[in-house]
Amino acid sequence: MAVTITMKKICFLIISLFICSALFAQEYRLSGKVFGPLGRPVRDVELSLMGLSQSVKSGFDGSFSFKLTRRGDHYLLASAAGFALYNQKVSLRQDSVFVIVRLNTALHQLEDVNIVENRALKRQQEESMNVETVKRDFILRNLGGSLMKSLERLPGIKTIGIGSGQSKPLIRGMGFNRVVVTDKGMKHEGQQWGADHGLEIDQFSTAEVEVIKGAASFVYGSDAIAGVIDVKSPLPPAINSLGGAIDFIGKTNNGWYGTSLNLNGRKKYWFFDSRITYQNYGDYKVPADSVYIYDYAVALNKGHLRNTAGRETDLHFSTGYTKGAFRSVLYFSNVHQKSGFFANAHGLEPRRVDAGLHDASSRDILMPKQEVNHFKLINRTVFEFNGHRLKFDLGYQHNFRQEHSNYVNHGYMPPIYPADRKEPSDLEREFDKRVYAANLSDQLQLGKHELNFGLNSEYQNNQINGWSFLVPAFRQFTAGLFVYDKYKLNNNLFVHGALRYDFGNVHLDHYQDWFLSPVGSGNPQVYQHLTRAADLKRTFNSLVYSLGINFNKDQFELKWNMGKSFRMPIPKELGANGVNYHYFSYEKGNPNLSPELSYQADLGLSWKAEKWSVAFSPFYNYFPNYIYLNPTADHDYDYGAGNQIFQYAQSRVMRYGAELQLKLKLLKNLSTEALAEYLYAKQLSGDKKGYVLPFSPPPSLLLNLTYSADLSKALTNAYFSVDYRITAKQHRIVPPEKKTEGYGIFNIQAGTKINVNGMPVSVNLQAQNLLNTKYLNHTSFYRLIELPEAGRNLILSISIPFKINKNQIH
Repeated sequence: MAVTITMKKICFLIISLFICSALFAQEYRLSGKVFGPLGRPVRDVELSLMGLSQSVKSGFDGSFSFKLTRRGDHYLLASAAGFALYNQKVSLRQDSVFVIVRLNTALHQLEDVNIVENRALKRQQEESMNVETVKRDFILRNLGGSLMKSLERLPGIKTIGIGSGQSKPLIRGMGFNRVVVTDKGMKHEGQQWGADHGLEIDQFSTAEVEVIKGAASFVYGSDAIAGVIDVKSPLPPAINSLGGAIDFIGKTNNGWYGTSLNLNGRKKYWFFDSRITYQNYGDYKVPADSVYIYDYAVALNKGHLRNTAGRETDLHFSTGYTKGAFRSVLYFSNVHQKSGFFANAHGLEPRRVDAGLHDASSRDILMPKQEVNHFKLINRTVFEFNGHRLKFDLGYQHNFRQEHSNYVNHGYMPPIYPADRKEPSDLEREFDKRVYAANLSDQLQLGKHELNFGLNSEYQNNQINGWSFLVPAFRQFTAGLFVYDKYKLNNNLFVHGALRYDFGNVHLDHYQDWFLSPVGSGNPQVYQHLTRAADLKRTFNSLVYSLGINFNKDQFELKWNMGKSFRMPIPKELGANGVNYHYFSYEKGNPNLSPELSYQADLGLSWKAEKWSVAFSPFYNYFPNYIYLNPTADHDYDYGAGNQIFQYAQSRVMRYGAELQLKLKLLKNLSTEALAEYLYAKQLSGDKKGYVLPFSPPPSLLLNLTYSADLSKALTNAYFSVDYRITAKQHRIVPPEKKTEGYGIFNIQAGTKINVNGMPVSVNLQAQNLLNTKYLNHTSFYRLIELPEAGRNLILSISIPFKINKNQIH
């Protein structure tokens, strides 16, 4: 009996233990997804639960899952390189709980180096377009007279130089209104239609620039038919910081000196960033004693191009609030530039130049000259929620440009400027443009799809003034709606697709001469104010598309993109009717122009090994109706001095070319690089059938040898670099262009970072055109008058960062 009772107890105990074990062994699931600051899934994030030994890693789509044996409260930890540690309480009250983990970018200050998510590398690896990103160090190493000049070292990028202080970009041989420049998310709108009009952007305020080579109209809208120069906004400063940097620059060729002071700071959520830049330069020198202006010899004083001096003053201020998934920043900037035009190459009477007056000083700015002020006010707000990333931009720009020149009458203009005219007698032209813009976009992740929806809208009002007329006043409205999908088939393959619809209308104002001209041959003679521009209203619309793939596998990368792009005719192309005093020509618009269309295909192939890499990027463009300025057989005698008349026309155009980059590491500290580019363009119809396009750059090859090393703890990132650029001849031209012979020039760069009280002071030295070679640049603004490029130029730039201990501030 006792044995039986004992056996019953043992059986009861075993059954009880089994039941308890079964109860305690019940599984509970804690799963979720990990997203980064941009709302994109993050893979390979290590996740763990505090107090438990198990940990998991997120998958390629950011997903993860834990199997637990008990309910209750847990602390979920998530960590990954480049992100702040995530620590959040999670309540497990049900059998299954799903959570969203949102990681913030880490800002670990280690000797002033911010460890952040490498968005540039990620974008380059996942985009089907040809994208290159350059940082501030690249700009400091290659400082030119303007931001666009500093970017010229990149293959496929050229500039139209306007003296030494201004330039505009060419991407694969196309520029003007075929290249979009964006600044802090907003399209930069100046008077970019003119070859003599530079871009009003302070390169010292630039922390990062993204260059897209190839059509990007589906995101950036009309005008991005050749590519995009995207000037990115700087990241917010570190929490509880106050500091900045002061930059100095000096150049020997034209006595250039300048400085830029930056001050930024942040508490926890609020931050600010400010900068003031001033630059002053004199007439630049060329390796020649004289030049020829249309067969008229012009002597130069010690090689100086008289009246090419300039001044620039820039102000920047931004302030913003950032907390978690919300950020709003207000940007303010004002760029003021004043510079002279080469006195012997402007107007219709270059022989009347008072050389003695101009040569008395190399730093004065006399007439002819230009003065430009560009004001911007931009607000960008970003909000992330439930996988969405909403971005809203509002912008206002005011571009005010004046060209001054002594009044010279031609045609039927009165010999003496009338005293009752409201405009000053030296105001040749004035353009007063006001731009209002709004952009809205939403980026979200749906499984393997990364979708981007957007709406862009812009209104321009451009008024004119002055005694000379070229382009009428106008008002223009444009709007575009797009959808872009990046589909991740697997970790190595992405498929891209985009659709965009654009709508635009432009209204050109009626313009009459302010002076009388004879009409007909009656007796008595009849005089009238002739109409130079009729009232014109045009409406345009187009549907464009883009398809692409991106494949990454180990060391190999392939990009392919094709699509259709669209560009509205600009007011100059529709309604110009006057003398271009910079080109000694008479330009006439064509009010019947149709929108410019482009069909393009881009391919990118690259291989990256341990000690070498190669990248090859061929492209092809076809334009069924390319807009160009066509020289005619007619000449103007009413407003000029018999100048040839150029009229805008359209033709079929084919373009193809490629860029090649080869890098090789010879030794531990020694590397070499070769950058080559080639472009072929041909007009397939029209009066210039068989000719190329204007400003078509010749083939070029840049050979580089660089030594880089940390010399000591105090001297880091030291480098010495030699560039030899070989540029082929360009004999395939379109009149009135001239053939340009080939040339080769040497450039040298050297620099280091000096540790001063824990702060890295950057010192960079350049020697441009080291051998003082005389050569002609085919894409230069002054190429038409045989003006050589600048001679030898030594450039020294110093950047001194600083930190302020806020505890010492009272």
